[in-house]
Amino acid sequence: MTLSRRVPLLVLAASLSFTSLASLAAPAYAQSDADKATARMLGQEGQTALDAKDYKTAEDRFRRAESLYHAPTLALGLARALAANGKVVAAQETYNRIIREGVAPGAPAVFVKAVEDAKTEVSAVSPRIAGVTITVAGPDSPKVTLDDTQVPSAALGVRRPVDPGAHVVRVSADGWENAEQKFNVVEGGSATVPITLKKAAAAPIAAVPATAQPTTTTAPATDTTASADTGVASHSSQKTIGWVVLGVGAAGLVTGAVTGFLALGKHSDLENSCPNNTCTSAQQSDIDSFHTMGTISTIGFIAGLVGVGAGTVLILTAPKTTTAQGPSVTPYVGLGTLGAVGRF
Repeated sequence: MTLSRRVPLLVLAASLSFTSLASLAAPAYAQSDADKATARMLGQEGQTALDAKDYKTAEDRFRRAESLYHAPTLALGLARALAANGKVVAAQETYNRIIREGVAPGAPAVFVKAVEDAKTEVSAVSPRIAGVTITVAGPDSPKVTLDDTQVPSAALGVRRPVDPGAHVVRVSADGWENAEQKFNVVEGGSATVPITLKKAAAAPIAAVPATAQPTTTTAPATDTTASADTGVASHSSQKTIGWVVLGVGAAGLVTGAVTGFLALGKHSDLENSCPNNTCTSAQQSDIDSFHTMGTISTIGFIAGLVGVGAGTVLILTAPKTTTAQGPSVTPYVGLGTLGAVGRF
């Protein structure tokens, strides 16, 4: 008996016309008259395609008809088309469904015959079914697909029925590299597909700008070109400025003291030369010199006091550094000279 063995079109059409007996077929669906008419037409087209060995069209028409009107005759046509297309796993399940559902007493004879044909034909399909055993090593919960159909984890590591021919297994998991393996299996054959996933390479960490990260390198206190991140340059600069200002202030005090001393000497000379505070024009240059000395002394004292005060504040408020030796400024006064010597 061949799979293309046909149910005569007139018998098939007649079986679908027994609407009063629809309730006798195993599980009946709620169909409208239009659905029944459409199913009858599709069943006839499916049988014609099956007889012409146009199995793809036959499968399509019987599948549509069976979805509109559930009858063993239509399911049998679908099973035959599936088997002819090499879809033996689905064909076997369709045959078994026809057998499992059976028909109720009093059902049309064509329905009874469809069940008996299913029992006979399924035995020719079952040996053609192949099998594959898929194993996955690596992740605990991999996602596995066989021909883009997900394979439950319970079906891994055991033989799974497949149609003969070419297949593709794809496996993925979080933190693991995707894997794909193709295999081919003949009718009634078996295949084993072991897949081992590799850990995905860690994503590279983006470089962070240096200005956003503190550095652990401590620059010498004397290095005024150190980066702003270390804080050393700013600490050293403040202290250095403090010593310079202090030295300048000290020099100002010395200047004020020296010129003040000279101004006092001029004043004493003028008192001797100008009785009753009355001076001649000959003493005018001495008077101008006395006033100049007094002015310089006053300015020197004021600038010196401000410098010493400001320098002291800068030095005392400068942050501590780890340098072993800090900067120093030493004022000096010489004959005709005034200045400061510093070490930074």
